[in-house]
Amino acid sequence: MSTPYPFTAVVGQSDLRLALLLNAVSPAVGGVLVRGEKGTAKSTAVRALSALLPQVDVVPGCRFSCAPAAPDPACPDGPHEPGPGAARPARMVELPVGASEDRLVGALDIERALAEGVKAFEPGLLADAHRGILYVDEVNLLHDHLIDLLLDAAAMGASYVEREGVSVRHAARFLLVGTMNPEEGELRPQLLDRFGLTVEVAASREPAQRVEVVRRRLAYEDDPAAFAGRWAGDEQDVRARVVAARALLPQVRLGDTSLLQIAATCAGFEVDGMRADIVMARTATALAAWAGRAEVRKEDVRQAALLALPHRRRRNPFDAPGLDEDKLDEILDGFPDEEPENDPDPEPEGPDDGGPEDGGPDGGGGGIPPQGGPEAPEAPEAPAPDESPEAPETRESPDSPAQQPASRDGAAPEQAAVRAAEPFRTKMLSVPGLGEGASGRRSRARTAHGRTTGAQRPRGQLTKLHLAATVQAAAPHQKARGRSGRGLVVRKDDLRQATREGREGNLVLFVVDASGSMAARQRMSAVKGAVLSLLLDAYQRRDKVGLITFRGSAAELALPPTSSVDAAATRLEQLPTGGRTPLAAGLLKAHEVLRIERLRDPSRRPLLVVVTDGRATSAGTAGSPPSSGSAGTDGGDPRALAGRSARLLQAEGIASVVVDCESGPVRLGLAGVLAADLGGPAVTLDGLRADSLAGLVKNVRTASDTHRRAA
Repeated sequence: MSTPYPFTAVVGQSDLRLALLLNAVSPAVGGVLVRGEKGTAKSTAVRALSALLPQVDVVPGCRFSCAPAAPDPACPDGPHEPGPGAARPARMVELPVGASEDRLVGALDIERALAEGVKAFEPGLLADAHRGILYVDEVNLLHDHLIDLLLDAAAMGASYVEREGVSVRHAARFLLVGTMNPEEGELRPQLLDRFGLTVEVAASREPAQRVEVVRRRLAYEDDPAAFAGRWAGDEQDVRARVVAARALLPQVRLGDTSLLQIAATCAGFEVDGMRADIVMARTATALAAWAGRAEVRKEDVRQAALLALPHRRRRNPFDAPGLDEDKLDEILDGFPDEEPENDPDPEPEGPDDGGPEDGGPDGGGGGIPPQGGPEAPEAPEAPAPDESPEAPETRESPDSPAQQPASRDGAAPEQAAVRAAEPFRTKMLSVPGLGEGASGRRSRARTAHGRTTGAQRPRGQLTKLHLAATVQAAAPHQKARGRSGRGLVVRKDDLRQATREGREGNLVLFVVDASGSMAARQRMSAVKGAVLSLLLDAYQRRDKVGLITFRGSAAELALPPTSSVDAAATRLEQLPTGGRTPLAAGLLKAHEVLRIERLRDPSRRPLLVVVTDGRATSAGTAGSPPSSGSAGTDGGDPRALAGRSARLLQAEGIASVVVDCESGPVRLGLAGVLAADLGGPAVTLDGLRADSLAGLVKNVRTASDTHRRAA
């Protein structure tokens, strides 16, 4: 077994370490969600936490880790006779992103259950994690139905397995920790709320601290055992402090003033429901116990708010979690400090709080022993949107012309990026037919969850039994099998898997015209508002999105297909306009991107959304010269090339919608011609709105079916 990296050797990341330790002190806090860019020690810190947890006493031979002093009366391995327990380290169980439902909650032997009436149960990861840590790396990539099962078990402290009237229940109380990279997609707000605390982590920009990270990591890889030995003393100190804080926790007093501070803070930040108040109260109590105090203070409430509220405050889907600390201080300053009762010594004996120099609470380190490396510096302020080095055009005021000189070929000059108009609610666009992609909320698909539509022989392990079909398959053979008792003689070949229909997530690829014909400020603002509205819809329906823009002489993949819809919104906001209109290049770039994505994820069906007025004034290239092997379009009539490119996409059965951006009293109707070549409908910007989009989904399906029959 490999030697884990010591928890106390992690450089910086004080909020992350504090949040993990608070859950170690009080698992009732509800777990931690760690958000941050890749390579920031998220997984390292979580995996190292298990070594700091106290050992647990378990009933010998129990697969569900029952406590000898209070065994679970419903334990499938029970009932347990009183007796001494066996001590073992607390487990840390990892849930892989691609795990099945049966691997998570456990599985029943359906054949034995039907034929013998025996509840033969194989425990899953939830049983293994009982009284330990359940760690989900990349939790935002986990399938929704697995997240629902996981969070239900975490909330109820038990796992239920139901299979056609046969049920098993066992205890499942664990510390839930999830890590995620926001660039790969967000969690739904209701799922965010189920994590007790959230922490944002980022790599230090201080060279000295980065050097210390590299030095420690190299020393660990050279000799893990020796490196861990050098930190053994610090590890033992923190372990002892966790034990002491757990013992002190029941004695910590949460006074009325602290409760009022908590309630006022949650109300001031307009969080929904009461879970935030409860989590803040538990977190503040754990903070006081961690600091060795018997009463909760204002600083505990403040720190609890910073950990428990950022992901719960009301915000738009594309807004990053965060908390206005000035507003928080203003709310808390309206209450007097809590008066200690029967506690003449304001600093009772207990683990040393430490100060800013040794990583104590005032230093942001949660009382972690000194690490020997420099402390994490203050995070630099993020540049304002108009100061982004990637979009120098946005330095101009949105109302100023900000135009560059016209190009030599007479094309429209490039203009600075403009802000998107207010987004609006759109109706659903879907891909026709029945897919088998990842679960989501857009198009019809065969899924593990949904309404039952039929039965089939299982292709692998049986997960969803279709009872009627199984009985029907076994019934004709009962006499030949020598049935004599009441039970049905069921063979493996008789078992039938239920087929279910639900919804899938799709790949929504936006192809946005950013040429000079779209450059009128009010018009481009409306276009961006429409695309932003569709992005919001994709966020809610759990789609992957990609963004292609075309202008001048080429098309560019501004954002490769990703689950991070907010990244697409950021790229859209920074999009400048100007130049000619290489429509064919944009369509061929879409064809290239979809071809590659089909190889990577063949089950995820695409939906192409082309946002343009339909004009084509340049042949252009699809991102690179034809000599490099790309789909070049140099030469030829631009409109004819655009039509051929569109028919190529239609021939491959790609569902599409054209958003017609043409405006003014005189309209050429070119977007409608493009939609016909693509085999999909055209809809105006106003037609995207939910109240005027009736029938569009039907039109997508009808147009696609019509062209398929014609072909």
